[in-house]
Amino acid sequence: MIEIDGSMGEGGGQIVRTSLALAALTGRAVQLKNIRAGRPRSGLLRQHLAAVEAAAAVCGAETAGAALGSDALTFVPGAVRGGEFRFAVGSAGSTMLVLQTVLLPLLLRTDVSSEIVLEGGTHNPFAPPFDFIDQVYLPLLRRMGARVEAVLQRYGFYPAGGGLVRVRIEPVARLDALELMSRGACLECRAMALSSAVRPSVGGDEARLVARLLEWPGEAAVSRQVDSPGPGNVAYAWIRSERADELFTAFGERGIGWEAVAQRVAQQARRYLDKDAPVGPHLADQLLLPLALAGHGCFRTLTPTEHLRTNVEVIKQFLPVTVRTAEVAGDVYEVEVMA
Repeated sequence: MIEIDGSMGEGGGQIVRTSLALAALTGRAVQLKNIRAGRPRSGLLRQHLAAVEAAAAVCGAETAGAALGSDALTFVPGAVRGGEFRFAVGSAGSTMLVLQTVLLPLLLRTDVSSEIVLEGGTHNPFAPPFDFIDQVYLPLLRRMGARVEAVLQRYGFYPAGGGLVRVRIEPVARLDALELMSRGACLECRAMALSSAVRPSVGGDEARLVARLLEWPGEAAVSRQVDSPGPGNVAYAWIRSERADELFTAFGERGIGWEAVAQRVAQQARRYLDKDAPVGPHLADQLLLPLALAGHGCFRTLTPTEHLRTNVEVIKQFLPVTVRTAEVAGDVYEVEVMA
């Protein structure tokens, strides 16, 4: 049985999710302790428990410690199976984190097609929103040979949640290696804002300010009102390049003006555009698991986050891979995954 200390590195829920996926894929039992010890509220929260329940359902696992607030978990996987699944993450817990780090890796490796319905949060701070998964992450998985389609049927902003996402996954024998070493020419840039049950002018003001701060034309600014069970607001900078797309976000919240939201988005996008690194810091962390499952891949990114470094250590506990990280220029790093 593999033992994982949940307090290592960034000490968050990603350690749990990556451990669950790799335990199920390798058939190796795992015992986690000190779960989310690096967070103000330690232990399993609703979205982490949903990840445990989803992984267990897909592979028929036996679990111990799968309860809200638990700081220890034992997960003994069975055989991974595809099919139709419906999971309610609850409240505004991120459906995208459950999908991205648990269900996609598992259901790509089955021998039948799968369809998943996920209920919960689709647009949450500190988690990739649906738009990032749909426009940035899934296109790269498809480039690696995956066949996945996701449809957002209802928005679910934090804190009300209540979103609905339907995902179709076709199994593949293996994932192909991926190389992303340069961005290539910029083909299109867009500043966007989505809002639900907030003052209509907020989204438009955010999008226009993002475009102005990044010196993009006025027609690049787009805002839209959407339906969601609760209020919410998110601003984006979407950058489409020859070899990769990226999307940077910031969420509106009580006590934070729309100007600050727009400035946060623009700062992230400007840092990315100032360097020839096709992979942003959050995407870099999220690409590690697919590349490790493919057995090889490399990309250039900005200075690695603690999330990335922690994910490397978890992956190495399960798979015989080496991950090399080297600085090639100021704030630009090359990451290579090798079996």
